[in-house]
Amino acid sequence: MQFDRKTPSRRRGVWVAAAIGVPALLVTALLVGQALTPSSTAPDDRNVVAADPTPSSVEQSPEESIPPAAPAPDGLAVVDYDPAPGGFPADPASMDVTPLTEGAHPTRRIAAYDAPGGRPRAFLEPTIRGVELTMPIAQRRAGWTAVLLPSANRRLAWLPPGGFETVPLRDQIVVERKVHRLTWYRAGKAVRSWEVSLGQSGQETPLGRTFILGRTPPPEEVYGGVDIYALGSVPDDPESVPSGLQGAHIGVHTWQHDGELGENTTNGCIRLTRSGQRELLAEVRPGSSVVVVDQLAAPPPTA
Repeated sequence: MQFDRKTPSRRRGVWVAAAIGVPALLVTALLVGQALTPSSTAPDDRNVVAADPTPSSVEQSPEESIPPAAPAPDGLAVVDYDPAPGGFPADPASMDVTPLTEGAHPTRRIAAYDAPGGRPRAFLEPTIRGVELTMPIAQRRAGWTAVLLPSANRRLAWLPPGGFETVPLRDQIVVERKVHRLTWYRAGKAVRSWEVSLGQSGQETPLGRTFILGRTPPPEEVYGGVDIYALGSVPDDPESVPSGLQGAHIGVHTWQHDGELGENTTNGCIRLTRSGQRELLAEVRPGSSVVVVDQLAAPPPTA
């Protein structure tokens, strides 16, 4: 984690840090190793299925042949907590709030491509800094699978067959910026809504589809003593955030008080009540999709 350099009463938001070389106070909050809650990444009720079935939320094109995967050079970059390498395609349905019901978990190092049969751009590994990696499946085409790319905004990575297992995802989080509302959905039905604080002017909470990457404990009492969810998204404009936050991820977290709910006061993170955050941590597994939109056409029934 990295945090604002301000006093607790004026802190604006929180990200999960990308760098290892941080002050000792923040080391316990890094998204790495034993700093995470192991049970949060592998709940007991997780059912793993084969990598080929097509989920109801992702259509499979009827192409007859599977384009071969070009060999990936050994020196290709590995997607880590730092910003992902470039060259990956934009997510064409980034603002779509249709639930993504399956995730892909690499079982070994695999290459990620820019298109079916395209160019290898980076490697994906089973974990990122010790945290199990599960990416929502966004599309299938010609035997290939597109997933939401971690450590990037509104980008897809294409995976050839093999090297990953498919994990069912039952939950989704939708955040509406204009009305400062977070809604938790299960199996496509709204369960709960909360008022939230979002990014201030120039550091707006990034729009589009992302996902819960992992959880980490808070290092200071100002964060309400509740674990934080790190998302796969990063600030849209890294130069706009304080230098200590550059290279970090957007997070979902709580705060020492609820006085700023409904306002734009963070550095891009999503801040809700302690009770709401505890409920999400207990119910929503890493890998679940998160979609940030300006506003839904109709309020969810829980609003």
